[in-house]
Amino acid sequence: PKLLRMQPQLALRQAWSRFNVAGRYGLSQRVHAVSRRSMTTSGSSSDTPPPAEPDFEAMDAAELRAVVKELWKTSRLARHQVPHGSISAPAEVMRVTKGALLEEEKGQDVFKAISIVELQKMRDKKIPISMVTAYDYPSAVHVDVAGIDVLLVGDSVGMVVLGYDTTLPVTFEEMLHHCRAVSRGCKRPLLVGDLPFGTYEVSAAEAQRHAYRLLKEGNMEAVKLEGADNDRLRTVEVLVKGGIAVMGHIGLTPQSYSTLGGFRAQGRHARQAMELIEQAKRLEAAGVFSMVLECVPEEVAKEVTAAVSVPTIGIGAGPHTSGQVLVYHDLLGMMQHPHHAKASPKFCKSYSSVGVTINDALRTFRQEVRTNQFPSPKYSPYKMAAGEKEMFETLLAQEKERASERDEAAASLQDSSQSKPHSSTDSEEPIQLY
Repeated sequence: PKLLRMQPQLALRQAWSRFNVAGRYGLSQRVHAVSRRSMTTSGSSSDTPPPAEPDFEAMDAAELRAVVKELWKTSRLARHQVPHGSISAPAEVMRVTKGALLEEEKGQDVFKAISIVELQKMRDKKIPISMVTAYDYPSAVHVDVAGIDVLLVGDSVGMVVLGYDTTLPVTFEEMLHHCRAVSRGCKRPLLVGDLPFGTYEVSAAEAQRHAYRLLKEGNMEAVKLEGADNDRLRTVEVLVKGGIAVMGHIGLTPQSYSTLGGFRAQGRHARQAMELIEQAKRLEAAGVFSMVLECVPEEVAKEVTAAVSVPTIGIGAGPHTSGQVLVYHDLLGMMQHPHHAKASPKFCKSYSSVGVTINDALRTFRQEVRTNQFPSPKYSPYKMAAGEKEMFETLLAQEKERASERDEAAASLQDSSQSKPHSSTDSEEPIQLY
């Protein structure tokens, strides 16, 4: 919208490029129908190529407004009418920036760029919040396009991506690396970065230093830390007063793996459940904008959610929290390795079997390489310029001839040296050079 106001012709050219594939459902014809260079075509079919780009520079203000209206209306219809497989990836996708809002239409879902204020509004209106844990640029792009509300760059990257058995070995530099990659891939979700084990326990000042780096260097918008003891609450207060948005995390806290005696559900006993409610209240008082409840019975998670006024995000905590989070690789069924089968928790639901597809594709690639089926002529597209192939073959023949002459000369020289009689000095000891 801002680009449309300031440079409408440029915005329309970009939008035309983005939605040009929609010629199949008549977008190109609709746009042309409201321009001075209108085409007589009515409707289109999948066999009809879209018309050339209109001359936006020659349109007046009224025509530009009409084109914009048709473009928005038809592009929204396209989401429901065009099969996913028939749309090619655009060369350039205009992404919404934080605080911006796409054009509203009655009866249509509108994706907003999420902030902590928007998250609180969703909680107050009882709109369930979706959160995904992801670790790199490609997954971030998918999360962004899907309209997920929150993206967490979790220290679970250690177990899912780096192959560690727990999250404890993950370093701050590793987290920073993945935060940067994710931040380049998505603009809409609220970006939250995990503070890894050992970066915030020593002191509030050290926690503040690492949190600032996650925001300034990792391009995160908030940080998450685990626990709710007195030291942690003090740390949360210091971070919030320093201008850092903090997400809490109670229940199963994976960084406390060694003290918990493993990855065990929390709050299964009455006194533990009451303590979780108190922890949530204390975290809210300390200033967190949200909190994760992990591996908690659904009755307990329901009471915790009712006891606080900030959003709660459940993972293995039942349906009564303000939102739900799963790890990108788990929900896609992406990992087939025994390490991931061992680490994947019981509460994970797989919405796809991407890992099977990946394995099948890799095996097929290997087989086609072994049997010389790949690359076929279809995937060997580059040809030499006219006349250059013949010249290339001539140069190769000349080079082979010169190489043959050099080999013959070298062989002749070797034969002549072997035919010379040995001198009397041949039997003497070799000369010492050093």
